[in-house]
Amino acid sequence: MKREGVVYGLPETEYHAPKDELSSTGAKLLLESPKKFKYQVLDGHRVFRPAFDLGTAVHTKVLGVGAGFIEYPEEHLTPSGNVSTKAATVEWEREQRANGAIILTPAQSAQADGMAEAVLQEPESRALFERDGHSEVSIFDQLRGVKRRGRIDYMPTDGGFVVDLKTTVDASGNGFRRSVEAYGYHIQYGHYMDILERITGEKRDMVFVVVEKEPPYEVNVIRFDEHEDFARFGETEALQAVDDYARCMETGEWPGYLRNGITKIKPSMRLMYDFNDKYESEEIQV
Repeated sequence: MKREGVVYGLPETEYHAPKDELSSTGAKLLLESPKKFKYQVLDGHRVFRPAFDLGTAVHTKVLGVGAGFIEYPEEHLTPSGNVSTKAATVEWEREQRANGAIILTPAQSAQADGMAEAVLQEPESRALFERDGHSEVSIFDQLRGVKRRGRIDYMPTDGGFVVDLKTTVDASGNGFRRSVEAYGYHIQYGHYMDILERITGEKRDMVFVVVEKEPPYEVNVIRFDEHEDFARFGETEALQAVDDYARCMETGEWPGYLRNGITKIKPSMRLMYDFNDKYESEEIQV
């Protein structure tokens, strides 16, 4: 299948197969450390994290498409329902994952059901996924000699925005803001929206549907505010990742943390505010 522009129905394994395309996850890693990016992405040493399985299963249940998943058979579980550490289980896991399977315990499967049901029962989030549109839409372009890709969870046909489904421990506004900063979701925004605008000529927004991992599986629908700082930061960093990738490919140099010499750190604004509130807002009596 052609990897150009907007592509519908591209299988997940086929989407992820090429190593030479810059994804939003790759962009975030590249901005952190080109050395890590080369090792994990280009050299094929990406670390598998079972914690991602739950989120993938929730996406499949909500969107109706995506990676398939299976449950651990009883012979590979302990009496308490945990995954066995026996060699036979490890080998079975390896074979299943080699075939592209996502594996959940029965408890995780029930958890994914609860999360997906919560998303589809909440009127605001349900209305987004009930709009006419397409799930798991792949987008591809080439910028400054760098091939880029993205995978949009849901793209309504009437334009205006796309929908991204996130699982989290805290779906409140402040909780998700912390997730955006910690996991670079604004870079994903910038990466996806820039690719899509260059392909279609249309500037879209991204709406996040956020669901918590613990009962009662709170759901929130979030977008960046009208000041667009997150969007501006994300677009700038996404384009910086393109420049960094092109430069590293051209020079063959993939620097790590020490690329700018000894690292100097200073307190975060939050710590500064806390310190000022505690010690400098009023005269300290000795």
